Amino acid sequence: MSSLLKDDFYEYVNGSWLETAEIPEDKPATGGFQDLVDEIDRLLMKEFEDFSQHPETIPPGRLQDAVAYYDLAKDYESRDRLGAAPLRPLLERVTALENLEDLNRQLVDWVLEGLPLPFDVDVDQDMKNTRFNTFFAGPAGTILPDKTYYDEDNAQGPQLLDAFGTMTRAVLEKLDYSKEQAATIVSEALAFDRLIVPHVRSSEENADYSKNYNPRTFDEFTNYSQFFDLRSLTLGLIGQEPEKIIVTEPDYFTALDEIANPTTFPLMKSWLLIQVALAFTGYLSEELRVLGGTYSRQLSGATAPKPQDKAAFYLANGRFSQVVGEYYGRKYFGPKAKADVEHMVKEMIAIYQERLEHNTWLSEATCQKAIVKLGTLGIHVGYPEKIPAFYDRFHTKPKSEGGTLVENARRFARIVREDRFSKYGQAKDREEWEMSAATVNAYYHPFLNVIVFPAAILQAPFYSLEQSKSANYGGIGAVIAHEISHAFDNNGAKFDEFGNMNNWWTEADLAQFEKLSQAMIAEFDGLPYAGGKVNGTLTVSENIADAGGLSCALAAAKKEDQVSLEDFFTNWAKIWRSKARPQYEQLLLAIDVHAPAKLRGNIQLQNIDDFYTTYAINEQDGMYLAPEKRVHIW
Repeated sequence: MSSLLKDDFYEYVNGSWLETAEIPEDKPATGGFQDLVDEIDRLLMKEFEDFSQHPETIPPGRLQDAVAYYDLAKDYESRDRLGAAPLRPLLERVTALENLEDLNRQLVDWVLEGLPLPFDVDVDQDMKNTRFNTFFAGPAGTILPDKTYYDEDNAQGPQLLDAFGTMTRAVLEKLDYSKEQAATIVSEALAFDRLIVPHVRSSEENADYSKNYNPRTFDEFTNYSQFFDLRSLTLGLIGQEPEKIIVTEPDYFTALDEIANPTTFPLMKSWLLIQVALAFTGYLSEELRVLGGTYSRQLSGATAPKPQDKAAFYLANGRFSQVVGEYYGRKYFGPKAKADVEHMVKEMIAIYQERLEHNTWLSEATCQKAIVKLGTLGIHVGYPEKIPAFYDRFHTKPKSEGGTLVENARRFARIVREDRFSKYGQAKDREEWEMSAATVNAYYHPFLNVIVFPAAILQAPFYSLEQSKSANYGGIGAVIAHEISHAFDNNGAKFDEFGNMNNWWTEADLAQFEKLSQAMIAEFDGLPYAGGKVNGTLTVSENIADAGGLSCALAAAKKEDQVSLEDFFTNWAKIWRSKARPQYEQLLLAIDVHAPAKLRGNIQLQNIDDFYTTYAINEQDGMYLAPEKRVHIW
């Protein structure tokens, strides 16, 4: 048996692929997930181009407006001719602000237009009464991807800020600002960004999303600022005085007057201006599109912008995501595959229930509550039966009627915001998906207690009717069980069967679970990777889900008549194959709640006893982990 298999199973399975795989110029990485994305992109791009050339073949419905929007996006000749003109009204709106009172007079429309503010407001489910939507308020984002990038010992931070500044000055000059004006605007915007940084949380701190639930009375919220009319803003957006407002980061709002006030207004105005300018570069001329993506390419390591045709498709797919997803799912996801995957989901739920019933560290009371939660888990496979109603208001104004890409983009985005705020106080629809069926991913929603598996991920290498059942269990089976496990990870465990944040654990059970979670943190924390180290706290929820997913999928595979553990373990390693640019790997180490793909592939196998017996792994092998160090939770 190969020594590489015993020392580095991920490299053993994926070595040949890693040697030959090439990362596309416009991408930061390639691999199992990314390869599928590229394949679906090619498929749908061809369909959109065919529809564009033969509009009579487009199925009735909103897809017609999606293709019309795509036509505007790919008309680079018109975009070049228009240049920055479509953006100027918004830039002039910012430029016209003389003080905070000017901004307050138009605050409601400002938010509905999607213009930036040094804070964010939204409507989403009340985490303690998830049947209904409530009002949320959160901080502004920072220019760098995480506050840790601003630390003195982070060498990347100054380099990235320099790249951001260089790009933004160039963009402003293309928007007819002089060199001196551009330099001043960028300098002031960066100074305002530095005012935000000390008061926001890091990605690690936000990994525990129960910390975001900080209800405040309406008066408490409106008293956070003497300079922003938060009362009129809230009433104008939702039409009533809310009983409470969920403030995701109270420390930030406590400092809001320190951040944004008449003295800092000139800095904030420059910050607003660059936010607006950069938000629309992808919709303007080709020169601005390419220039405006410079910073993101610096972050990810991509060496070239997206080709024009792909960029146009991405704009259309992004705006009409559920429309495109519904089309893709209904056309390419067959009933046989749907039935097979739904069978696997039910199998995995049964395995989980069996494990809960035989659990050795949970009390009977907590175990029964967990089984109740499992029994009420919603299951969505393939594509949704309906898509959000706001798409019915998406009517693309074509070029023949004087429509432009920016005009349509602004109108559609406003429709989405108006729809979101209109749902304040309404019941949340548990059947509504938050991901397109054409997305290569899956998710568990803790507030809805549902798991969703879009059609796009339900194909090889994750799943195929051509693969052995064992291989499918090592692929999509583990993904399915991973999402189920999220109901019982360190975040999901805080929510009950109705999705409400509610402690349903006994004190002793919770203490034991936290002890096991700490073991998972320790297993990953500090592991060297890509010139940095893994943050075990940041990644703990996904690592718990990976561990539960792999072990439960293995148990399901072993119940099949023709089980092949080699197929199971090989496909597990295969789905995590990834080749990424160093800059992107370093970015993910700082902000991603997932561990690096290679470590997901290898370390979780080290926790599985059957892996050792299948491949005769012993103390001399690199894949060996002493039994007392193997982490088992679910």
